Amino acid sequence: MFLHQHPYQPFFPTGVTKLIVGTLPPPRFTTRDLKEGDVDFCYGSRDGQLWQILNRIFNLQLKFETTEEAIRQRIDFLTKNKIGICDAVEYCYREKVDASDIGMQQPVCRDLISYLKQYSTINTLLFTGGNSKNGPEYFFRKILKEHDLKLRLVALDVPKIHEFELDSRIIKTVSLTAPSGAANRAVGSIPLYKELKQKYPEFTTIDFRVLQYERFFKN
Repeated sequence: MFLHQHPYQPFFPTGVTKLIVGTLPPPRFTTRDLKEGDVDFCYGSRDGQLWQILNRIFNLQLKFETTEEAIRQRIDFLTKNKIGICDAVEYCYREKVDASDIGMQQPVCRDLISYLKQYSTINTLLFTGGNSKNGPEYFFRKILKEHDLKLRLVALDVPKIHEFELDSRIIKTVSLTAPSGAANRAVGSIPLYKELKQKYPEFTTIDFRVLQYERFFKN
């Protein structure tokens, strides 16, 4: 059984207002067997799309390579925009060594509520996926339940928006369409994507995510 340990500590810049919440990086980041084009930082997989999306939204001119400069670019962006990263899972076990959420066994979650209390300027959680089993929202709901808290639905459209109250402050959660190729089929079934694709034949699933993410990362 493979122990899939999260390789990165949570990142909280000064005055952090938004927090990106995912699950775990691919196992090769734990074993330090990175591929060419990986960035040794959160969401650094060359197969992932989060930094591609943010690169387009903010015109960051990021490097996609295994260098210190690529890491520094991402840290500088997050710090400037007061965006933190704290994935929901500290570690899990896997029979098959892959990056699938569904393959997680005996997952142990991070104490996100404690972090939210410590960093009281956080007002928005940006989940890189929804409430499907072992997705970011799924794990966060389990964490909330342990603290006798729960989400209240605010908007049912994609992406779903919820909120919850913690120490007399309201925190919003946004379940973004996952920034992975595996989620492309789900994107293809979204009515707005179909509408835009019909209107603009060259419109892609990444284009759709750029439009969606921009609303929440820029505001």
